[in-house]
Amino acid sequence: MWSPCASCNTTIPLIAQGTLVTTFQEYPYTSFEELDALLTQANGMVYCVDPASNRQTPPLEVEVLKDQLANRHIIEQIQHGTFESHLQPIIFLDSTETFGYEALLRSGANISPYDLFRTANRFGLHSKLDQRARAEAIKATYEVVAPHQKTFINFLPSTIYNPDYCLQHTFDIIDRYELSPDRFIFEVVETEKVHDVDHLQHVFSTYKKRGMQVALDDVGAGFSTIDMLKRLEPDYVKIDRSYVSFCDEDAEKREFLKKVRALTNTMGITLLAEGVERIEEADVCRELGFDLAQGYFFGKPAPAKEHAIKTA
Repeated sequence: MWSPCASCNTTIPLIAQGTLVTTFQEYPYTSFEELDALLTQANGMVYCVDPASNRQTPPLEVEVLKDQLANRHIIEQIQHGTFESHLQPIIFLDSTETFGYEALLRSGANISPYDLFRTANRFGLHSKLDQRARAEAIKATYEVVAPHQKTFINFLPSTIYNPDYCLQHTFDIIDRYELSPDRFIFEVVETEKVHDVDHLQHVFSTYKKRGMQVALDDVGAGFSTIDMLKRLEPDYVKIDRSYVSFCDEDAEKREFLKKVRALTNTMGITLLAEGVERIEEADVCRELGFDLAQGYFFGKPAPAKEHAIKTA
Protein backbone atom coordinates (compact mmCIF):
# COMPACT_ATOMS: atom_id res chain seq x y z
CA MET A 1 0.00 0.00 0.00
CA TRP A 2 1.36 3.40 -1.01
CA SER A 3 1.86 5.80 1.91
CA PRO A 4 1.01 9.45 1.14
CA CYS A 5 4.10 11.65 1.02
CA ALA A 6 6.28 8.92 2.54
CA SER A 7 9.21 9.88 0.33
CA CYS A 8 8.97 13.56 1.28
CA ASN A 9 9.17 12.51 4.92
CA THR A 10 12.25 10.31 4.45
CA THR A 11 14.89 11.11 7.05
CA ILE A 12 18.43 9.81 7.40
CA PRO A 13 19.45 10.07 11.08
CA LEU A 14 23.14 10.77 11.65
CA ILE A 15 24.25 10.33 15.26
CA ALA A 16 27.48 12.19 16.03
CA GLN A 17 28.02 10.69 19.49
CA GLY A 18 26.70 7.33 20.54
CA THR A 19 27.23 3.60 20.28
CA LEU A 20 27.91 1.50 17.20
CA VAL A 21 26.08 -1.81 17.50
CA THR A 22 27.38 -4.77 15.48
CA THR A 23 26.35 -8.40 15.46
CA PHE A 24 28.67 -9.30 18.31
CA GLN A 25 29.62 -6.11 20.16
CA GLU A 26 28.88 -2.47 21.00
CA TYR A 27 31.45 0.30 20.52
CA PRO A 28 31.06 3.81 21.99
CA TYR A 29 32.25 6.75 19.89
CA THR A 30 32.35 10.53 20.35
CA SER A 31 32.64 11.82 16.76
CA PHE A 32 31.88 10.90 13.19
CA GLU A 33 35.59 10.40 12.63
CA GLU A 34 35.70 7.80 15.40
CA LEU A 35 32.62 6.11 14.00
CA ASP A 36 34.19 5.95 10.55
CA ALA A 37 37.32 4.35 12.01
CA LEU A 38 35.22 1.73 13.83
CA LEU A 39 33.40 0.87 10.61
CA THR A 40 36.68 -0.08 8.91
CA GLN A 41 36.85 -3.03 11.32
CA ALA A 42 33.15 -4.02 11.15
CA ASN A 43 31.15 -6.05 8.66
CA GLY A 44 27.57 -7.10 8.03
CA MET A 45 24.62 -5.14 9.42
CA VAL A 46 25.20 -2.36 11.95
CA TYR A 47 23.30 0.52 13.52
CA CYS A 48 23.98 3.47 15.83
CA VAL A 49 22.25 4.45 19.07
CA ASP A 50 22.12 7.79 20.86
CA PRO A 51 22.15 6.82 24.56
CA ALA A 52 20.75 10.18 25.65
CA SER A 53 17.57 9.93 23.59
CA ASN A 54 17.57 6.20 22.78
CA ARG A 55 17.21 7.24 19.11
CA GLN A 56 18.79 4.84 16.65
CA THR A 57 19.53 4.55 12.96
CA PRO A 58 17.97 1.77 10.91
CA PRO A 59 20.15 -1.35 10.47
CA LEU A 60 22.42 -0.88 7.46
CA GLU A 61 25.24 -2.65 5.72
CA VAL A 62 28.59 -1.25 6.84
CA GLU A 63 29.39 0.16 3.40
CA VAL A 64 26.05 1.94 3.21
CA LEU A 65 26.60 3.66 6.56
CA LYS A 66 30.14 4.62 5.53
CA ASP A 67 28.71 6.12 2.36
CA GLN A 68 26.21 8.17 4.36
CA LEU A 69 28.99 9.42 6.64
CA ALA A 70 31.13 10.43 3.66
CA ASN A 71 28.25 12.55 2.34
CA ARG A 72 26.86 13.67 5.70
CA HIS A 73 27.39 17.41 5.10
CA ILE A 74 25.20 17.37 1.99
CA ILE A 75 22.66 15.03 3.59
CA GLU A 76 22.35 17.36 6.58
CA GLN A 77 22.03 20.36 4.26
CA ILE A 78 19.17 18.72 2.36
CA GLN A 79 17.37 17.75 5.55
CA HIS A 80 17.98 20.72 7.83
CA GLY A 81 20.03 23.38 6.03
CA THR A 82 18.98 26.75 4.68
CA PHE A 83 18.11 27.41 1.05
CA GLU A 84 17.12 30.37 -1.08
CA SER A 85 15.87 30.94 -4.59
CA HIS A 86 17.91 32.75 -7.20
CA LEU A 87 15.76 34.36 -9.86
CA GLN A 88 16.61 34.62 -13.55
CA PRO A 89 14.56 37.03 -15.66
CA ILE A 90 12.38 35.86 -18.53
CA ILE A 91 11.53 38.60 -21.01
CA PHE A 92 9.07 39.33 -23.80
CA LEU A 93 11.14 39.21 -26.99
CA ASP A 94 9.10 41.87 -28.76
CA SER A 95 9.40 44.48 -26.00
CA THR A 96 12.23 43.12 -23.75
CA GLU A 97 9.99 43.82 -20.74
CA THR A 98 10.13 41.31 -17.92
CA PHE A 99 7.50 38.58 -18.17
CA GLY A 100 8.62 36.75 -15.03
CA TYR A 101 11.43 34.76 -13.45
CA GLU A 102 12.69 31.21 -13.21
CA ALA A 103 13.36 30.23 -9.60
CA LEU A 104 16.56 28.22 -9.13
CA LEU A 105 17.46 26.56 -5.82
CA ARG A 106 20.70 27.54 -4.12
CA SER A 107 22.20 26.19 -0.90
CA GLY A 108 23.10 28.36 2.08
CA ALA A 109 26.15 26.10 2.53
CA ASN A 110 27.41 26.93 -0.97
CA ILE A 111 26.90 23.37 -2.22
CA SER A 112 26.37 23.20 -5.98
CA PRO A 113 22.88 22.32 -7.25
CA TYR A 114 24.44 19.38 -9.11
CA ASP A 115 25.90 17.91 -5.91
CA LEU A 116 22.68 18.56 -4.01
CA PHE A 117 20.42 16.76 -6.47
CA ARG A 118 22.91 13.99 -7.19
CA THR A 119 23.26 13.22 -3.46
CA ALA A 120 19.51 13.53 -2.89
CA ASN A 121 18.82 11.02 -5.64
CA ARG A 122 21.49 8.66 -4.32
CA PHE A 123 20.10 8.53 -0.79
CA GLY A 124 16.38 8.70 -1.47
CA LEU A 125 16.04 12.35 -0.49
CA HIS A 126 15.11 13.68 -3.94
CA SER A 127 11.42 14.15 -3.08
CA LYS A 128 12.32 16.10 0.06
CA LEU A 129 14.75 18.36 -1.84
CA ASP A 130 12.31 18.94 -4.70
CA GLN A 131 9.64 19.89 -2.18
CA ARG A 132 11.99 22.33 -0.43
CA ALA A 133 12.86 23.88 -3.80
CA ARG A 134 9.19 24.49 -4.58
CA ALA A 135 8.65 26.02 -1.14
CA GLU A 136 11.57 28.46 -1.54
CA ALA A 137 10.36 29.51 -4.98
CA ILE A 138 6.89 30.30 -3.65
CA LYS A 139 8.39 32.25 -0.76
CA ALA A 140 10.54 34.29 -3.18
CA THR A 141 7.46 35.03 -5.28
CA TYR A 142 5.64 36.35 -2.22
CA GLU A 143 8.57 38.50 -1.12
CA VAL A 144 9.76 40.14 -4.32
CA VAL A 145 7.99 39.21 -7.56
CA ALA A 146 5.45 41.74 -8.82
CA PRO A 147 1.83 40.49 -8.96
CA HIS A 148 1.62 40.81 -12.74
CA GLN A 149 4.71 38.65 -13.29
CA LYS A 150 5.02 34.86 -13.37
CA THR A 151 7.34 32.48 -11.56
CA PHE A 152 8.62 29.34 -13.29
CA ILE A 153 9.29 26.53 -10.79
CA ASN A 154 11.15 23.35 -11.74
CA PHE A 155 10.04 19.91 -10.67
CA LEU A 156 11.08 16.32 -11.31
CA PRO A 157 8.19 13.97 -12.19
CA SER A 158 9.98 11.10 -10.43
CA THR A 159 9.64 12.89 -7.07
CA ILE A 160 5.85 13.15 -7.32
CA TYR A 161 4.53 9.65 -6.75
CA ASN A 162 0.89 10.58 -6.30
CA PRO A 163 0.16 14.17 -7.37
CA ASP A 164 -3.03 14.44 -5.31
CA TYR A 165 -0.99 13.90 -2.13
CA CYS A 166 2.55 14.94 -3.01
CA LEU A 167 1.59 18.38 -4.32
CA GLN A 168 -0.73 19.29 -1.46
CA HIS A 169 2.23 20.70 0.49
CA THR A 170 2.97 23.04 -2.43
CA PHE A 171 -0.65 24.13 -2.74
CA ASP A 172 -0.86 24.76 1.01
CA ILE A 173 2.12 27.12 0.87
CA ILE A 174 0.58 29.09 -2.01
CA ASP A 175 -2.63 29.39 0.00
CA ARG A 176 -0.71 30.37 3.15
CA TYR A 177 0.89 33.32 1.34
CA GLU A 178 -2.48 34.17 -0.23
CA LEU A 179 -0.98 34.11 -3.72
CA SER A 180 -3.01 33.66 -6.87
CA PRO A 181 -2.31 30.23 -8.42
CA ASP A 182 -2.11 31.72 -11.91
CA ARG A 183 1.17 33.41 -10.96
CA PHE A 184 2.95 30.04 -11.12
CA ILE A 185 4.19 27.96 -14.04
CA PHE A 186 5.53 24.53 -13.09
CA GLU A 187 8.05 23.17 -15.55
CA VAL A 188 9.22 19.61 -15.81
CA VAL A 189 12.99 19.35 -16.07
CA GLU A 190 14.83 16.76 -18.16
CA THR A 191 11.89 16.58 -20.56
CA GLU A 192 13.82 14.34 -22.96
CA LYS A 193 14.24 11.69 -20.22
CA VAL A 194 10.54 11.39 -19.39
CA HIS A 195 9.41 7.81 -19.96
CA ASP A 196 6.10 7.61 -18.08
CA VAL A 197 4.04 10.10 -20.05
CA ASP A 198 0.79 8.99 -18.39
CA HIS A 199 2.21 9.89 -14.98
CA LEU A 200 3.43 13.29 -16.19
CA GLN A 201 0.00 13.87 -17.72
CA HIS A 202 -1.54 13.24 -14.29
CA VAL A 203 0.90 15.68 -12.66
CA PHE A 204 0.15 18.37 -15.24
CA SER A 205 -3.58 17.82 -14.80
CA THR A 206 -3.28 18.22 -11.02
CA TYR A 207 -1.46 21.55 -11.37
CA LYS A 208 -3.98 22.80 -13.91
CA LYS A 209 -6.96 21.86 -11.76
CA ARG A 210 -5.55 24.16 -9.08
CA GLY A 211 -5.34 27.08 -11.52
CA MET A 212 -1.63 26.87 -12.38
CA GLN A 213 0.09 26.52 -15.73
CA VAL A 214 2.68 23.98 -16.87
CA ALA A 215 5.73 23.94 -19.12
CA LEU A 216 8.04 21.48 -20.80
CA ASP A 217 11.70 22.36 -20.25
CA ASP A 218 14.73 21.67 -22.48
CA VAL A 219 12.62 20.51 -25.41
CA GLY A 220 14.60 19.19 -28.38
CA ALA A 221 13.93 17.48 -31.68
CA GLY A 222 13.32 14.07 -30.10
CA PHE A 223 10.39 15.31 -28.02
CA SER A 224 8.64 17.83 -30.23
CA THR A 225 6.04 15.53 -31.71
CA ILE A 226 2.45 16.50 -32.29
CA ASP A 227 1.22 13.42 -30.43
CA MET A 228 3.29 14.15 -27.32
CA LEU A 229 2.31 17.81 -27.17
CA LYS A 230 -1.34 16.93 -27.66
CA ARG A 231 -1.22 14.41 -24.82
CA LEU A 232 0.49 16.73 -22.35
CA GLU A 233 -1.06 20.03 -23.48
CA PRO A 234 1.63 22.28 -21.96
CA ASP A 235 0.98 25.99 -21.72
CA TYR A 236 4.66 26.76 -22.40
CA VAL A 237 7.49 25.01 -24.22
CA LYS A 238 11.11 25.96 -23.50
CA ILE A 239 13.52 25.15 -26.31
CA ASP A 240 16.81 23.59 -25.26
CA ARG A 241 19.75 25.99 -25.35
CA SER A 242 21.66 23.67 -27.70
CA TYR A 243 19.24 24.67 -30.49
CA VAL A 244 19.47 28.37 -29.64
CA SER A 245 23.24 28.72 -29.23
CA PHE A 246 24.71 30.27 -32.42
CA CYS A 247 21.46 29.61 -34.28
CA ASP A 248 22.30 32.68 -36.37
CA GLU A 249 25.23 30.72 -37.85
CA ASP A 250 23.49 27.34 -38.27
CA ALA A 251 20.79 26.85 -40.92
CA GLU A 252 19.71 23.47 -39.48
CA LYS A 253 19.07 25.01 -36.07
CA ARG A 254 17.07 27.83 -37.60
CA GLU A 255 15.00 25.33 -39.57
CA PHE A 256 14.24 23.35 -36.40
CA LEU A 257 13.28 26.52 -34.51
CA LYS A 258 11.02 27.55 -37.40
CA LYS A 259 9.24 24.17 -37.39
CA VAL A 260 8.69 24.13 -33.64
CA ARG A 261 7.34 27.69 -33.78
CA ALA A 262 4.83 26.64 -36.45
CA LEU A 263 3.81 23.57 -34.43
CA THR A 264 3.30 25.37 -31.14
CA ASN A 265 1.50 28.23 -32.87
CA THR A 266 -1.21 25.89 -34.11
CA MET A 267 -1.66 24.54 -30.57
CA GLY A 268 -1.72 27.87 -28.76
CA ILE A 269 1.49 27.13 -26.85
CA THR A 270 3.73 29.97 -25.69
CA LEU A 271 7.30 29.42 -26.91
CA LEU A 272 10.41 30.35 -24.92
CA ALA A 273 14.04 30.29 -26.04
CA GLU A 274 16.53 29.22 -23.34
CA GLY A 275 20.20 30.03 -23.07
CA VAL A 276 20.22 33.23 -25.12
CA GLU A 277 23.68 34.71 -24.66
CA ARG A 278 24.15 36.85 -27.78
CA ILE A 279 22.10 39.57 -29.45
CA GLU A 280 22.26 37.65 -32.73
CA GLU A 281 20.48 34.67 -31.11
CA ALA A 282 17.82 36.96 -29.65
CA ASP A 283 17.28 38.56 -33.07
CA VAL A 284 16.79 35.17 -34.79
CA CYS A 285 14.29 34.00 -32.18
CA ARG A 286 12.41 37.29 -32.39
CA GLU A 287 12.26 37.12 -36.19
CA LEU A 288 10.94 33.53 -36.01
CA GLY A 289 8.13 34.61 -33.72
CA PHE A 290 9.25 33.29 -30.35
CA ASP A 291 7.27 34.81 -27.50
CA LEU A 292 9.75 34.74 -24.60
CA ALA A 293 13.45 34.29 -23.90
CA GLN A 294 15.89 33.89 -21.04
CA GLY A 295 19.64 33.66 -20.80
CA TYR A 296 22.73 35.56 -19.71
CA PHE A 297 22.16 38.14 -22.45
CA PHE A 298 19.07 39.31 -20.54
CA GLY A 299 20.22 38.57 -17.01
CA LYS A 300 21.93 35.97 -14.82
CA PRO A 301 20.29 34.27 -11.82
CA ALA A 302 20.62 36.40 -8.70
CA PRO A 303 19.43 36.06 -5.09
CA ALA A 304 15.79 37.03 -4.76
CA LYS A 305 16.67 39.60 -2.08
CA GLU A 306 18.83 41.47 -4.60
CA HIS A 307 15.90 42.06 -6.93
CA ALA A 308 13.96 45.26 -6.54
CA ILE A 309 11.02 43.62 -8.27
CA LYS A 310 7.97 44.07 -6.07
CA THR A 311 7.64 47.74 -6.83
CA ALA A 312 7.80 47.16 -10.58
